[in-house]
Amino acid sequence: MRPDQLELLLTPCAPAVHPDGTWAVVAATRPSFAADAYVGQLWRVDLSGTDAPRRLTRGVNDATPRFSPDGRLLGFLRGDADGRPQVFVVRTDGGEAAQVTTAPMGVGAFCWSPDAGRIAFVARVAEEGRYGTVDGVSPAQEDPRHLAGNQIQANGLGWSTDRRRRLFVVDVPDPDAEPPITPVGRAAAAVDADTPFSPVPTATELTTGAFDATDPVFSPDGASILFTSAREADRDETLRTGIHRVRLADAAPKPDDANTPAPVEPVAVDARLTFDHATPSRDGATLFCLGSDLGESGLDFVATNQALYATPVDGGEPRRLTDPATVELASAPVPVGDDAVLVIAAQRGTSTLLRVRADGTVTTLHEGHPTVLWAEPVPGSDAVVATVTDVDTPGEVARIDGGGVRLLTDFAAGLREATTIVEPRELVSTSPDGHPVHGWTLVPEGEGPHPVLLTIHGGPYASYPSTFFDEWQVFVAAGYAVVACNPRGAAGYGEEHGAAIRYAFGDLDMTDVLGFLDHATATVPGLDADRVGIMGGSYGGYLTAWIIAHDHRFAGAIVERGFLDPASFLGASDIGWFFMPQYNGADLEQQNRQSPTLLTHQVQTPTFVVHSELDLRCPLAQGLRYYASLKSHGVEAELLVFPGENHELSRSGTPWHRRQRFEKILDWWDRHLPVSAARGRE
Repeated sequence: MRPDQLELLLTPCAPAVHPDGTWAVVAATRPSFAADAYVGQLWRVDLSGTDAPRRLTRGVNDATPRFSPDGRLLGFLRGDADGRPQVFVVRTDGGEAAQVTTAPMGVGAFCWSPDAGRIAFVARVAEEGRYGTVDGVSPAQEDPRHLAGNQIQANGLGWSTDRRRRLFVVDVPDPDAEPPITPVGRAAAAVDADTPFSPVPTATELTTGAFDATDPVFSPDGASILFTSAREADRDETLRTGIHRVRLADAAPKPDDANTPAPVEPVAVDARLTFDHATPSRDGATLFCLGSDLGESGLDFVATNQALYATPVDGGEPRRLTDPATVELASAPVPVGDDAVLVIAAQRGTSTLLRVRADGTVTTLHEGHPTVLWAEPVPGSDAVVATVTDVDTPGEVARIDGGGVRLLTDFAAGLREATTIVEPRELVSTSPDGHPVHGWTLVPEGEGPHPVLLTIHGGPYASYPSTFFDEWQVFVAAGYAVVACNPRGAAGYGEEHGAAIRYAFGDLDMTDVLGFLDHATATVPGLDADRVGIMGGSYGGYLTAWIIAHDHRFAGAIVERGFLDPASFLGASDIGWFFMPQYNGADLEQQNRQSPTLLTHQVQTPTFVVHSELDLRCPLAQGLRYYASLKSHGVEAELLVFPGENHELSRSGTPWHRRQRFEKILDWWDRHLPVSAARGRE
């Protein structure tokens, strides 16, 4: 795969299955160089596999399809003229979509009421005077921000306390009714100034104050909306959230208290546990949710997996149904049957699809390849419709039935026709202390030996997949063998494996990565152990910078969006206030012992530092300081900075920047680790 082939990555999202069980809708999105944005539409997928998938909508970026419970309407998000997503609904038998919301900052999530008459949604609401709410006041002219808490900004967003996510409910317009007519002339003059004309229904705001609301879902009787929120007194000092409820009867306007917000009731709140993604069972008896134990501090998140919990829908003590020490849940629950949910567990670079009943009975529906990303049950059968990924596709829609998998789409056909996709080869090495390290190698076509790129993932509690990964395919197509593993600290191998590097970055993780590299170059044909480069992003940038301060075998290094100095991460990163002390310790001396920036005097490897201007996760200053320190010690170093991008550049940055990033990376390796060994001697 070449950098200019990014447009071929058509990726589907979670499927929505029609209540009659015969068809589904999925949104498929791809990068577009023409738009320098992501474009996509909704696709209709026949679940019998008889009819070919077909494009259902023609919006620039339509996403998140949701069928109404009666199957009559399809709701989805469509970007408006400014790219802000709004809720639209359309009849499932065809017709023009009707707009439901005009949220000034866009809609984040929505859900249907059981009677299909209302939609609940979450949208950010700007404080008066900010973000264009006052004409003529630019961002640089806004009032100063007076802040007093820890949780004040977020990567990809910016300042967060002055645009809280609020919960709303709105009546669904009848798509068969005459479209609203905007008054003009005499009719416009007669419009009440206190109730100006709106082409969409007026939404009711259900939450207020310094709280965020996420994951809305109606109660089975439609009388309440459940949502996730942090509302306890210590919410700014902890990571805990809870499940809360607003009763719609309390939210109805009353003549004597029209401006009084509806009371918010706690449903699942705990002094140690954090809960999110409330999911009522179909029989209305059980409320499922995800939860994890953050300890007495409310901050003990390191390698802490979420488990599935269940509680009576009217309230009660939550019961844990899965073991977080060994089962790492990677999806929100989805109702199936009367009293169960579907959940996906991450495991060794792939996934396991589970059905869990309220009594704790767990049934495995599918494991291994293809990897399941999202799943929805098919009404009236035991089948499941899933979005899956595999070694040769970023994503397809599949039907899983009786353990068998049948692909219903072929979104990757154009990609496979245009390029050769190389399958990762599974490999397990053993570290000096006997710990197994799991990973993959990819070897280019043609006669070797090939130069090797050792790539290191971020997180650290994340993992490389055993499926299609655009980074690996770009490198292997350019002639490089790829070596990649999930060392201690990575996710998908249990909590103990993930927590092994706590307070000791650069110890066991470096041993695992270098041991895996040595094993791969010694046992996999076609790898040139004498010509190796190293690269990684975020925590992977950290470990790359740490390794090149201790091991000088590498022809070059790329340190991207790196976490490079723990002490200065505190107060600068959006997560710095909790992430760094929990991973690297609260003691300054301990933090400095884990700082690659303080070891740049030991580096001999030519290093390319890549960062983004708007990165709030690993702020730009991390990269700038590291780069300057390398230069001050005479290390050959170059710096690449992307304007307008944040920490997610490599995954969801603008298409042209993603392409340019690949081109710059390949140029660096062409100069420092050329594919032809002869070129390197010129």
